[in-house]
Amino acid sequence: MTSTAAPAALSIPAPPPGVPLVKFFRMIDQARLPLRADRSAAGSLPTRAFRYCDAISTATGFGWYLFPPMDFELYFDGNEVFATWEGVGGWFPLSIIQFPDFQPRFDSVAPEGIKGFSPPFLGCMQEPGIVQIWSGLSVQTAPGWSALVRPCANLPGNRGFEVFEGIVETDHWFGPLFSNLRLTRTHSPIKFSKEWPIAMVQVLPQLAYAEETLKSAETVDSLEAFAPADWQAYADTVVRRCTQPVRQPGAYAVENRKRRKGAEAKCPYAAGAAAA
Repeated sequence: MTSTAAPAALSIPAPPPGVPLVKFFRMIDQARLPLRADRSAAGSLPTRAFRYCDAISTATGFGWYLFPPMDFELYFDGNEVFATWEGVGGWFPLSIIQFPDFQPRFDSVAPEGIKGFSPPFLGCMQEPGIVQIWSGLSVQTAPGWSALVRPCANLPGNRGFEVFEGIVETDHWFGPLFSNLRLTRTHSPIKFSKEWPIAMVQVLPQLAYAEETLKSAETVDSLEAFAPADWQAYADTVVRRCTQPVRQPGAYAVENRKRRKGAEAKCPYAAGAAAA
């Protein structure tokens, strides 16, 4: 067995009273609010997976979908990116652009000293085909919690781009909620719709990716190194199910739902999650 010293006194921080675990702010009026992710992946999961595979449906429903604030198209020729949308009058080279009419709207509301600092809607990175898209939202999390922006779990996506994953410590960084994309299709328009999510956001405790946590992993090198408790856990999980006279489909999912229901009744974050 290979192990490292376990981290001492690590705990998941609870939000202060009255502070939600996660809070979204809409800045662009036309932007869609984040939508709670659907455990059926908007009906696209196979029925058997949705009903019986709790691992898949739980991952699919973990987080909130992020949408573009309007319909638009991008075109990548392998070197340069072009953009267009209804009413703009054709394709134009993409560098950094504001959402239509957003800058004066922002400046009309923002306090002095903040006017003129509206976030861009679309922007190209130095690397060819890398684009940043703003959802029109900002997000704030409770102390000790971060936002993970990533591809939508198990939801069929646009084959013209890939979403980079990124963790932002939004408990102290309060800014626009962006998605960074790599365009993967050339010489053909890539369409983005405000009706279909481009990414999802999840919240996770900073403890989950802390160096102390990652260093605390242990490995068991061989079957001979299994402890009696390990074999018992394997028997409870695998052998018991395989030797039942009548196997009930989705037994794992049923057990997990019961466990979650009991945990939710005691969860200190439930009020904050409901507020979000």
